[in-house]
This record gives sequence, structure tokens and C-alpha cells, in this order.
Amino acid sequence: MNAVSDVFSLETGDAVLAYRDVGTGPLLVLLHGGFLDHGMWDDQVASLAEDFRVVAPDARGHGASSNADGPFRFTDDLAALLRHLDAGPAVLVGLSMGGGIAVDTALEHPDLVRALVVSGVGTSEPEFRDPWSKEVLARWGRALAAGDVEGWVEAFLLMAAGPHRTLDDVDPDVVRRLREAAVRTITKHTADEPVWSVPVTGTWERARGITVPVLAVNGGLDSDDHIGMAERLVRTVADGRAATVEGAAHYPNMERPDAFDAILRDFLQAVLREG
Repeated sequence: MNAVSDVFSLETGDAVLAYRDVGTGPLLVLLHGGFLDHGMWDDQVASLAEDFRVVAPDARGHGASSNADGPFRFTDDLAALLRHLDAGPAVLVGLSMGGGIAVDTALEHPDLVRALVVSGVGTSEPEFRDPWSKEVLARWGRALAAGDVEGWVEAFLLMAAGPHRTLDDVDPDVVRRLREAAVRTITKHTADEPVWSVPVTGTWERARGITVPVLAVNGGLDSDDHIGMAERLVRTVADGRAATVEGAAHYPNMERPDAFDAILRDFLQAVLREG
């Protein structure tokens, strides 16, 4: 976690949501990937809070936010936070699961969204076809079914390397940060607890109606599935564009923060110019 002075909590009635809130200016919301927490955005918070109000929440069941004890939707939690902040509409930047939440919010709560940036994801309804992706997900499932936390973490970390490298090729500090965040989140849960999150459906068809600018920023070494879904999204929406961070896989913001931030800043400046 970060300094207590910039980490806050919101009680929604059925959950306590933790979020980091730093800086002043146009609202920029950073949405983390599955099983992680807002710490994956530490480099971006440090860079972007000079010019933006940067908010980085922990999704329900992740990080310092409370676990679910009944049905909920991630997008509704985010909408509750944005309305609580009363500073929108916001540019939503989401990686993997966080990107799916961002797209869901553009579909379900469009008044709260100024623009979207996604990384390694299309919508919250992913479609995996690549043998590498399917094998990684199968390893996750086997480990979870066996209650093998260590085995699950090792399978989870394969996403950081991607299909073209091993973890030995990834900055050890990035691997450490991912491992620690994943362990913090996975150990909040039990193998037999219900899946309380309610999906948003029909997202690919409905994405045609998204009119705000959408940017996909993919790691060039990510899986074909993740890159392909993001590129499909920007082809589907009315105003889509794509960029690549070379030499990174599923977490380009962590592996090459300078390159990721430069692409993001260019997009944000364009969005602000366009009004």
C-alpha cells in the first residue's frame, strides 16, 4: 500500500472500496488487472499526478477493498466511486480485467466516461483461442481446484513473460511486485467461496455504440489473444486507435513505464484538445 495520506475508502452500503487519490486536474482513473491491486500503477501515479487528478482503486475482492458477500458488478462499484468523487467525466485506463471494467462502464454508465484506454483486453467477455493462453488458464484452474496457492501464483506470473519469453527475461522487480500483489489478493479468498460478480453481457455488440475516443496500448510480446481482442475493440468502436509498447508483454505499464506513459500522455493531450 501507499502513504496513508493519499489512500482513502468509500463505503457503498455493501462494500468498502479502497482507492488512491493524488493530484489535481482532469480526472484519470487507473484500473488494475485481475488478482492485482492499485500498486501496479505506482509508476503512472508518480508521473501523471503532476497534471491530472489520478485515482487508482482496488476492485472489490482485491487489494484493500472488501470481499463480496452478495451479487455485485464491478462497473457499478466504479460508478459509485466516480459519483462520490464528483469530478468526472473521467478518462478510464484499464489493463486486462480493469480494461473490461472500463468498457463496461462506458456501456452502463456512459455519462461518467470521457475516454477509454485499454491494455491487453477487448471487453469483459474475453475469447481465448490461442493454445498458449488456453494452457495458462487451464493451469490456473487446476491449481485453484487443488487449493495450490503457490502453483496458481506461478501460473499467473506466466502472463508477465508472455508466450515468447520466460520469467528470467522479465525485470525481477516487476515479477516481485506482481507476485506480492497476487498473493495479497488470492489469500483473501477461499477455494469454495461463491463467485459473486455479475457479468455485463452483449459487450461486443454494444461496443459499436461507444462514441468516446478509445486507445488500445498493447505489449508487443503479449499473447495473440490479448492483442487481438484489444485490436478488435478499436476496430469496433466509432473512434479507436492502437499503439504498441515493444519489449513488454501483458504489463507494459510496469515493464516499460516511460514508453507507456508517453503514449498515454499523447492520447490524453489529444482528448483534452478535442474537448
